[in-house]
Amino acid sequence: MALKTHILDKPSPNHGQRRDGAPVDILLLHYTGMQSEEGALNWLCDPRSHVSSHYLVFEDGQVFRLVDEARRAHHAGVSSWCGETDINSRSIGIEIANPGHEFGYSPFPDMQIDALIALCRDILSRHPIPPARVLAHSDIAPMRKQDPGELFPWQRLHAEGIGHSVPPEPLRDGPTWAIGARGPDVARLRNRFRQYGYGLADNDEFDAEMVAVVTAFQRHFRPALVNGIVDLSTRKTLDRLLDALPTQ
Repeated sequence: MALKTHILDKPSPNHGQRRDGAPVDILLLHYTGMQSEEGALNWLCDPRSHVSSHYLVFEDGQVFRLVDEARRAHHAGVSSWCGETDINSRSIGIEIANPGHEFGYSPFPDMQIDALIALCRDILSRHPIPPARVLAHSDIAPMRKQDPGELFPWQRLHAEGIGHSVPPEPLRDGPTWAIGARGPDVARLRNRFRQYGYGLADNDEFDAEMVAVVTAFQRHFRPALVNGIVDLSTRKTLDRLLDALPTQ
């Protein structure tokens, strides 16, 4: 698919210098989570909000550039991935207009996703961002965020060469691990999620932090059932993703 995206400039004052020479190696996708896309555009450009992203994609496919890619936009917040915590300094953030879970979460229109794919391809042509570092906001901040959510078409992006994905293991009966569980099996599960990049403490307890990470993982990689419980489908999907990572 060879799409061209016309980008409209709408500068936001909310940006700064990338810190400590961090490389741009994360592409971070959000939804706006606001009742109107015009309201989201205005908020991202309002100096009182202290938030911004590099780009915003409207439902009709209009794309707005808010912050130059060389600058540090304010979109990730308190977050971590692979032990790194200043995600804003090493990422490009794209906001995708959608009311989100609070205001009537709905599927993303084809025109919007077509424009997003073209935009992502354009960004990836300039920055050597590994597929496994094309992430959801919920991946890097699972205790706080759930965007872009379980309706976001990650598999469609992956088919266009964007992001890291595997066919999710089908749902089926089997052992499960849920909040309150603890022991060696839970410790191994936590370690597997950490291996992929999720921020988890090194212990053997299935706690609220673990529930949030599992929920974020399911939203991104196994959206057929999002419940924060590790079942066979979740575990095997995680194993497939880890096996598909390039050898370091």
